[in-house]
Parts: sequence; C-alpha cells; structure tokens
Amino acid sequence: MKKRSSERIHVWLVLIKAFHAISRYASAGIQHEGFGDSDFRVLEVLLHKGPLPVNTIGPKVNLTPGSISVAVDRLYAKGLVSRVESADDRRIRIVALTPAGKKVIVPVFQKHVADMKKVFAALSSEELQQFESILKKVGRHAETLVVRDGQVSE
Repeated sequence: MKKRSSERIHVWLVLIKAFHAISRYASAGIQHEGFGDSDFRVLEVLLHKGPLPVNTIGPKVNLTPGSISVAVDRLYAKGLVSRVESADDRRIRIVALTPAGKKVIVPVFQKHVADMKKVFAALSSEELQQFESILKKVGRHAETLVVRDGQVSE
C-alpha cells in the first residue's frame, strides 16, 4: 500500500472515531432530556425550517420514509407536532411544531448547542472555520462518487 493511501485511510479512521465520540456525547445529552435521536432531529428541523411536508423531513434529517413516519406518529401522540393535509395536494401531510413542541425543543436545543460548544472548544474560530470548510469539501466530493455493482467509482 502506498504511503499516501494509508494516510487517507488513517484520516478516515480518525474521522470515524471522532464522529462516534461526538455522537455518544451528543446522544447522552439528548437522551438525558428524554428524547431519542430521531425525535430530536425531527423537532430540530421543524424548529429551524418551520412546517414541512412529511416526505421532505426524512432526507433533511437522514431518516428513511418508514422511520420518519414512526417518529412523526410518536411526536404527534405526545402533542409535540401537528399533521394537516396540504391545501394544494391532499396526499401531502404538513408537519409542524405545536406550541407544546416548541416549548419542549427550544431549551433542549439550547443545551445541545452548549454541548457542541464544549466539544469544539479546543479549536480556535479560525480552526473551526477551516475544519468546516474541509469537511464540506470532502463531503461534496464524496457525493460525486457513485456506487455501481458494489464498486465505488467516479
């Protein structure tokens, strides 16, 4: 294996380990507030994007259509979201935060922001901007790659 290839695989391994450590910390904080990861993600996207068709929430929060339906049903049963048919197309259901949902998610999200501030406290503002830029660059490049017949190609 070439030195350059092993450097890239090492960076991937470091990225995965860091991601898992951050995820464990974030999940613990979210679970402490009484939410599972998928419910938190749905409430967070509705907080920041406003009411959305149920079929557009899943891709925004990286959930499958089945998982998003279960999460929305669970949040609806708790009175945290509403579901109404679209005035334009009755096949589409719009999901929105209820006042109770907003009251619940705002402090939970604020705590999550504080938790993430702790996670990235070791980076200066400049390093944080560079890190974000590099992650976006790598992510955009990865999106251009296509999986065909079990093989990754460009």
